[in-house]
Amino acid sequence: MTVTRPIALPLPGSREECAALDAADPLARFRAEFTLPADTVYLDGNSLGALPVRTPELLRRTVEEEWGQGLITSWNTAGWTELPYRLGDRIARLVGAGPGEVLVCDTVSVNLFKVLTTALRLRPGRRTVLLEREAFPTDLYIADGVTRLFDGARSVQLPSADELDAHLDSGVAAVVLSHVDYRTGALLDMAEITARVHRAGALMIWDVCHSVGALPIELASCDVDFAVGCTYKYLNAGPCAPGFLYAARRHHAVAEQPLTGWFGHAEPFAFRPEYQPAPGIGKFLTSFPPLLSLTGLRASLEIWDQVDLGQVRAKSLALTGLFIQQVGEVEVVTPRQEWLRGSQVAIRHPDGYPVVQALIARGVIGDFRAPDLLRFGFTPLYLSYTEVWDAARALREVLASGEWDDERFRRRGAVT
Repeated sequence: MTVTRPIALPLPGSREECAALDAADPLARFRAEFTLPADTVYLDGNSLGALPVRTPELLRRTVEEEWGQGLITSWNTAGWTELPYRLGDRIARLVGAGPGEVLVCDTVSVNLFKVLTTALRLRPGRRTVLLEREAFPTDLYIADGVTRLFDGARSVQLPSADELDAHLDSGVAAVVLSHVDYRTGALLDMAEITARVHRAGALMIWDVCHSVGALPIELASCDVDFAVGCTYKYLNAGPCAPGFLYAARRHHAVAEQPLTGWFGHAEPFAFRPEYQPAPGIGKFLTSFPPLLSLTGLRASLEIWDQVDLGQVRAKSLALTGLFIQQVGEVEVVTPRQEWLRGSQVAIRHPDGYPVVQALIARGVIGDFRAPDLLRFGFTPLYLSYTEVWDAARALREVLASGEWDDERFRRRGAVT
């Protein structure tokens, strides 16, 4: 998408006004589609989405009927082999792609390895990959691993996307950027940056993990080459649900991805010893994704098929704006300009971890990102204005009371 300045949304000034907005909310009906604990305000859907009510039943049918009764015949009768393509086409609507340009498979890390290696092969003679130093670590690790496989290749970490032009030269093969910063929630201009990268002769790869399901994305109209994303955050497909990748149709005929597994073969059940890539997006398959995780995605996409992303974006901006307005005198690192933020708000505090734990004890679930960021995600399908009002008040009270400064809140778990 091109970052444009949306019409400023009026923000409520009282809890009563929040309740009125909830009553008029066109997305309010989707709240009943999710299982949410009572007396809990869930502000971590940007890390793990809530459970759709319909998921357990679809999982039961998959296990007990398709697997239990159909056994191996379900590969054909239940259409298992088509799921990576069919689900990819349904995600395509959410990311502004065409049919046959999105494939559900593997994980974000594996998919980034595939598309980045493909990009380097498409730009022989160029050996530099540019990324932001503060990108999600897996992007940095994968880029470093990929470039080690090519003689003379290197990955360069920029202080920020603002430094891009100074490094875009004839040696750059690809640029990898996050559409929404996982720490701050800052939103980059996909169309403008992609155009600059193309003018330098490089290919553009976007990580859309923190924007898919949170705001409209237009991969095709922005002329993006490749993209990777996940389904367990705003898309609510479940813990460790599979990732997806986008490859622009113009690259399908010549792209060569490195993980040439069985399911990426043109005729996997011919069992030939020589590899022949499947046509189109199918060549990016390696192995078949975990079926039960695909089932979770099938269930959540039944909801997303009904959703207007314009309404999602409008409510997201209103919820994040309300939270920023109400949290008080804290250091908000998320852009206050609506057109520059995704669907999360990050606050800097030197004791961020215990503050988050104290909030969780009050029933407000956010998360912490080292070294000092409190991070709150806003999921418009199941979050209300009154909940955001109450969460902001809880944060003010936790900070004012000092209750976070308790040893029990400082003990860290394996996952923060």
